Amino acid sequence: MSVPQSAGADADSQGPEQQLARRIDTIEEAYEFFLAYASQGVPADHPSASGDQIRHFLKRCDGALTGLGDFIVTFVDHAGLSPAPYRAFAGVIDRDARDASAAIQLVLSLPAIGSQVIDNLNASIHLRALLTDLFLIDEVLKTATREPAR
Repeated sequence: MSVPQSAGADADSQGPEQQLARRIDTIEEAYEFFLAYASQGVPADHPSASGDQIRHFLKRCDGALTGLGDFIVTFVDHAGLSPAPYRAFAGVIDRDARDASAAIQLVLSLPAIGSQVIDNLNASIHLRALLTDLFLIDEVLKTATREPAR
């Protein structure tokens, strides 16, 4: 598998829509990589378990989670949307992102990362809830910011 570019590359030159898409893509790509890694059956004591690739994806995912709830609020403000329902859901995203980040940081603390621990991370309700949150907010924001049909 190829290693994607950094999630933060060119973030300052991108608008909020592109930054949100990049964060969501980074988290989703990492999750897909985690699924593939888990299916490989790499034991924790195998030399490849300490490999850079899984750590790279874990760190990128964790970086994309940082400040995600606040970013959603900023995005909504920038888009001129009524903030109340978005702020409440941004709080849900923030909690789920912090919980998923805690799980990722726990995994990163290991000297070697086998497939079983990644399989357990994939099954974590925190990471799965976050993915579902992101799919929902992405669709809601796309619909809410779409120009009306003429």
